[in-house]
Amino acid sequence: MKNFIDKDFLLNTATAQRLYHEAAAEEPIFDYHCHLNPKEIADDCRFSDLAAVWLGGDHYKWRALRANGIDERFITGNAEPYEKFLAWAKTVPRLIGNPLYHWTHLELQRFFDIYEPLNSESAPAIWKAANEKLAQDPELSVYGIFKRFKVYALGTTDDPVDSLEWHSQLAASKAAPAKILPSFRPDAAVAIDKAGFAEYIATLANAAGKTITNLDELLDALRSRLDLFDKNGCRAADHGLESLPFALASNGTTGSLWEKEVDETFKKALAGQTSDPRSLDSYQTFLLRFFGEEYHRRSWVMQLHLSALRSPNTRMLKALGPNTGYDAVHDHPVAANLARFLDLLEAQGTLPKTILYSLNTKDFYPLASIMGSFQGEGIPGKMQLGSAWWFLDHRDGMEDQMKILASVGLLSRFVGMLTDSRSFLSYPRHEYFRRILCNLIGNWAEEGEIPNDFALLSGMARDISFRNAQRYFEG
Repeated sequence: MKNFIDKDFLLNTATAQRLYHEAAAEEPIFDYHCHLNPKEIADDCRFSDLAAVWLGGDHYKWRALRANGIDERFITGNAEPYEKFLAWAKTVPRLIGNPLYHWTHLELQRFFDIYEPLNSESAPAIWKAANEKLAQDPELSVYGIFKRFKVYALGTTDDPVDSLEWHSQLAASKAAPAKILPSFRPDAAVAIDKAGFAEYIATLANAAGKTITNLDELLDALRSRLDLFDKNGCRAADHGLESLPFALASNGTTGSLWEKEVDETFKKALAGQTSDPRSLDSYQTFLLRFFGEEYHRRSWVMQLHLSALRSPNTRMLKALGPNTGYDAVHDHPVAANLARFLDLLEAQGTLPKTILYSLNTKDFYPLASIMGSFQGEGIPGKMQLGSAWWFLDHRDGMEDQMKILASVGLLSRFVGMLTDSRSFLSYPRHEYFRRILCNLIGNWAEEGEIPNDFALLSGMARDISFRNAQRYFEG
């Protein structure tokens, strides 16, 4: 019987163990999509206590605390940090079967050398030991964490209105141990149907130093922000979409009539007027096509995150705002509109490298098969089935995603794991992924499904762990 999270955790065969320990484990990390704060990175932030670094902003943990009946005062409220930590310690034993149980203990082991399971009884000693290390250990500043986990590069998530001042500071710094790259996230410019759209466009105009009263002026302002991001090292854009819209002009064309109608829809939105659903979809499709063209021109990667149902609990949305742990998995159909959108770009030769993510496992097969229709241009893995994301970044979700990719595409070209995290303690999730990857490949080898050729399989494990992402985003 194995010990809890020992050196061969999740590695069930000798081949899996060798692949992980001799190949995957030592590869650097390219965390190409996360939500870390660029200012905290530039400041080489240190953290006041375990609650601040572990629980602040982590809506994964917030959801679990609520499910355990913990009062909101101990989650996002004004309780003392130690009280919040104790609420988490009380919850952790109830998490068996949830990836948070594994992540919690991996983080305690890898950052604090604490191997005792967290519960209400062990909590006081763990709080004391972890806080002592946070105060004294130079490896527990942001830069120290990056060095310890061999973080080669990471992509933050940045709105077009952001000044990127912290990215500029980091690029000029000789002290930063990793490449800190901005990622362009223009959701607010696309979401013409959301409250506050006109106010956002005014903010965009101010950031760009331009007037925005019509579609041409909007596109000009967005190009200027794209140029700023490009100068600051951006190599990826990201779109979070509940569903992917697709609508052209009222006569089904993509010419001047489409631009005229989209311009009218945009002007109405600026004036606080509503438009019919088809016109709103047409505007969003037009903007997404525009962005795809611009990404292609700059050799950026386009990421499409699909099927997130945002903030269905309106009472708590009003109380706490978005991104507080009240999102869910959507079940919109994705195949038809996605294929039409990709074809719109492909037909004019402007389809960029693209990563397709979905929160809903039903979408994996459609996405993986649609990808195969748009590969090419001499780019290995140009179209990617994105890593199991958010509600799916557990063992079953990761294995399902990789098995489907292997079945209908090229797993060996997969760009691997991302954290999608707001926490600087999340890097053991890359270890978690790599162990699951090596176990999957190792099982195939020991069951005689693939050759037990260590040179072949270790190269594959290294590629998926780091080298594919490096080539994909920097190539």
